[in-house]
Amino acid sequence: MTAPVLNSPESPLDDWAAAAHAHLLQTDPTMAALAARQGIVTRSVSREHFSRLVRAICGQQISTKAAMSIYGRVVDAAGGALSPVALQPLTDEALRACGLSGAKLRSIRDLTERALDGRLDLAHLESLPDDEIVEQLIAVRGIGRWTAEMFLMFSLGRPDVLAATDLGIQAAAQRVYGLETRPTPAAVHQLAETGRWRPYATAACFQLWESLKTDPV
Repeated sequence: MTAPVLNSPESPLDDWAAAAHAHLLQTDPTMAALAARQGIVTRSVSREHFSRLVRAICGQQISTKAAMSIYGRVVDAAGGALSPVALQPLTDEALRACGLSGAKLRSIRDLTERALDGRLDLAHLESLPDDEIVEQLIAVRGIGRWTAEMFLMFSLGRPDVLAATDLGIQAAAQRVYGLETRPTPAAVHQLAETGRWRPYATAACFQLWESLKTDPV
């Protein structure tokens, strides 16, 4: 029987989604059973790298609705399309009027400057290994490892990213694996190691996130 495909738009994920699912069916019994039940699970991917990073900064520590409202105003202020060149001339006052806090304004300024001077090489990120991309991203003010990992997954479609610090991943792992407490990031890494999720840890994360839809915490 062919496994169902969930949330599968055309994207870089399509290049490895089927192979990843076949791999997960051979992992630890718990992950294998989850993959068999849910089928191939993918997510949409955006190639608008700068826009995704700006949106990630806008969304820090506020609701999704509020974040999208602020992000939309930033896009409008930039003339309808976000780019480092379009964002750089905007005054601090114009960006604050979009709803950005001082910290987020400084983060977006640093992101823009790094993109323009090449310290963050957006044009060639896709040719770099995961570790180098993370190194460039976390050097940006206000961007941490979690944001960098989400970027690897949802902008670059990288197959072997383990979002061990993500609370959703931890909650899903606790439920799926029948753990007494929510696992720490180190414990999630241990599950991936003993469960043989790699080299498709991204697909394992997609399976865990998907499980929250049908069996929410």
